[in-house]
Amino acid sequence: MPARVDTDTHDFAPFVRILGRGPGKSRSFTRDEAKMALGMVLRGEATREQIGAMLMLLRYRGEAADEMAGLVEAARLHAGLPWRFARRVDLDWPSYADGRTRGLPWYLLSALLLAGAGLHVLMHGPLTGPGRQALVQSMQALGLSPQRTPEQIECALTSRGFAFVSLETLNPELADLLALRGVLGLRSPLNTACRLLDPAGACASVDGVFHPAYIELHLGAGTLLGRRVSVLKGGGGEAEWSGLKALTVSTTEGETVWQPLASGVKVASQNVADLVAVWRGENVDPGAEAAIIGTAAIALRARDAGLSVTAALAEARRMWAKR
Repeated sequence: MPARVDTDTHDFAPFVRILGRGPGKSRSFTRDEAKMALGMVLRGEATREQIGAMLMLLRYRGEAADEMAGLVEAARLHAGLPWRFARRVDLDWPSYADGRTRGLPWYLLSALLLAGAGLHVLMHGPLTGPGRQALVQSMQALGLSPQRTPEQIECALTSRGFAFVSLETLNPELADLLALRGVLGLRSPLNTACRLLDPAGACASVDGVFHPAYIELHLGAGTLLGRRVSVLKGGGGEAEWSGLKALTVSTTEGETVWQPLASGVKVASQNVADLVAVWRGENVDPGAEAAIIGTAAIALRARDAGLSVTAALAEARRMWAKR
């Protein structure tokens, strides 16, 4: 980042003014303004003070859908996205939750279940931070390695149907901005932008949020970006359904209510070894299976809106039995 400047004529200053001039004068970014502002930040053309001010003013004002669409466009442009492969990716699966107590990533097994049935699934998200350890350790235990180049990703998708690319590889400057949470004490709107990156221009995306208020933001930005997005309030903010309580999944076509798959059960598995044992059929955990099958069914319907809830669940159960 450039050194601090002691003047109010810095090229980035107008963007801070737009957001922070005060009651009656400040406003949200337009889509183009958001794209220009984040583009400058990612290219190193803003100071740390300006970056912090912009991110917190965006958060304080509350992001608008067109503003978010502009942020996503800037991040994609900076990273050279979308990648184009010989076969289009079926499902974009962002994974960005970083809660320390989120638990085991059963959604990872759901994604592998779909991949084993012939779908191409691309998952992306950060791999650093204490809240990401369970995912990293689970991937290692399952013999999965993150891919670093589009060529490696396409190879993994072709051979296994599943690929994972870290945000640190995908867009290191954006990853650095997410890490400012430790300095600012709050998440920024870029957490939402990352979830909407869709690196390969997939047929559909399945996205989890922690706060229900963000569902409309994700759907609105997704619509502006021309995406088919399915959003759920998932476990710790991931696209994961426990299967133990009713859940509403929101899409650009409307809402669907998913009824509980099981009652009176809890996930017994507590560590990565247990997760691997469930995947290999060496351990039976009805609570974990409900999460895996339920999440896989939601992802199936995200990819094919023509599937009924009943048909999606039946297909996910069949896939689980045949894995």
